[in-house]
Amino acid sequence: MFVLVAALLLLGVLMGSVAHVPAPVSLVAAALIGVWLLVFAARERHSRRTTRRS
Repeated sequence: MFVLVAALLLLGVLMGSVAHVPAPVSLVAAALIGVWLLVFAARERHSRRTTRRS
């Protein structure tokens, strides 16, 4: 329960800060997070394929 409350509080703080920065800054941050997630997904997929072979 405490984890859920903390997550919602953190989400509210982060979304509130996004509302106060200029749109280009928000878009750049969103793009960087998206690229980071794509790299993470590719690394995870690659590591799972290589561990199955050995």
